[in-house]
Parts: sequence; C-alpha cells; structure tokens
Amino acid sequence: MTGVRRWRKDEMIKIMAICFLLFPLLLAGQTGTDADENAIRSVMDRFMDAWNHHDAKAFAAVFSEDADFTNWRGTGTSGRAKIESFHAPMFATILSKSHQEYTDIKTRFIRPDVAAVDVHWKMNGALDAQGNPRPEREGLLSFVMAKNAGHWEIVAMHNLDISALPPPRK
Repeated sequence: MTGVRRWRKDEMIKIMAICFLLFPLLLAGQTGTDADENAIRSVMDRFMDAWNHHDAKAFAAVFSEDADFTNWRGTGTSGRAKIESFHAPMFATILSKSHQEYTDIKTRFIRPDVAAVDVHWKMNGALDAQGNPRPEREGLLSFVMAKNAGHWEIVAMHNLDISALPPPRK
C-alpha cells in the first residue's frame, strides 16, 4: 500500500508541475487575443477617422482587396476600389459634414485569424438629398474581419441604421 501511495504522490507532483509549466502558455494565448482585440479596435479607429475626414481612399484602405460592403439600405459593392468609388461622391456631398463615432465594440473570435465584430455607432451632420440636415442617427456595423499577413482587415461589412427602424411594438 505504501508503494501505491508514493506512486500517486509522485504522479500528482508531476501533474501539478505540468500544469504549472503550461499556465504561462494559457496566459500567452490570452495576451495574443488582447493584442488582436486592440488591433481590431485600431482598425475601427482608422475606419472612423477616415469617415470623419471624408476620405474615401483611407476609408477603403481598412477593407481587404476583395471585401464585400452593404450599406444600411441594402445597396452594396465588392472590392476595395469599388468601396472607395462608392463612398467618394457621398463624402463630397451628403456626408461632407458628417461625424461618426462608435459607442461600443463587441468582438467574437471565430478562429484566431477570423473575427465577427459588432460596432454600435452614432452619427450627426449628414444631409438628405436636398441638402437639409438629417437628424442624429444610431446604428450597428456588423463586420467579418480576417488577419492577413499579420494585419486585421474588413472582409465583409453590413450596416444597420437603427434610427430608420420603426419603434418596437408594445
């Protein structure tokens, strides 16, 4: 019986030592996720900065070369160059005085190099087609982002203007 107890004690010490040695790897994985979340937030900062400077080229630069874009009306386009040309006329007219900011970001990693990102936003300063000020708007940007060559970029984006929706039924 003493030999069995000693064997169990030795095995328990080995298991504890292995767990102790593996714990830093677990923390390193979490640090990587934190670094990726910070990198994704940085992409969102560049996205908003480009919007607020009404810079279609900088706006499109955060998208992958073959990205898909869908606006709040369901109109879309594919490819970085087309995303740029889609936004350029609006940044020169109805969005020329707009200011957008995010109020919340939620990231869910599907894989270490793919993330679903929800960004709640609010915007003011937009104009309607006749040049009249539009009311402040709020919405949700839904992104699929991928890490390519060490950099996060938008692969797909859908926009929802929550302000345009009818109020919920009571």
